[in-house]
Amino acid sequence: MIKLDFQQTFPPTWLEKDYSKMTFESPQEDGSIETMVVKIDRHPAFNSPNVYNMGFGPPDMKGGFRDNVKLKHKDLGKVLSTVLFHGNNFLQENSSLVLGIDGSDDVRAMLYHLITKVNREYLSEFFTVFGVDWFIRVLRDGRLEIDENGRLISNPKPEIFDYQRSRHDLYRYYIFRLK
Repeated sequence: MIKLDFQQTFPPTWLEKDYSKMTFESPQEDGSIETMVVKIDRHPAFNSPNVYNMGFGPPDMKGGFRDNVKLKHKDLGKVLSTVLFHGNNFLQENSSLVLGIDGSDDVRAMLYHLITKVNREYLSEFFTVFGVDWFIRVLRDGRLEIDENGRLISNPKPEIFDYQRSRHDLYRYYIFRLK
């Protein structure tokens, strides 16, 4: 299984002063090198200005990244350690904020869930980890909560990460708060 280690990370090739963005190079199994972008910005779905989202992937040529690309990293543990170490540095500079990650698909979400479980002890040195499910509020009259356009409103429901929760019952989002 993938072990995280903040002492084993790739050096940044570029770093924004406020830690909102960085790039690094990740060797691939085929011998090529892939530039990776890590980007941190406010999460629009939370009603709190303190929730930021962290995502990563190869650059998309628009200043962002593509998180739906399947890559074969030579050392996935080092890639994920680099991303989370960068998130830790961001939180050190912004201690009132929390940082979340979201798998762009079920496979990635399962990977993040399992990595969080396997690295429980290590991550607990740095973070308190929360899992987030989403819910639709049922109003007292039995109707579902909708917005002004008639769309259902999804509300986040964070809880302390349940390490007994199976990979078949994934959280929708994972939040990290500094210890």
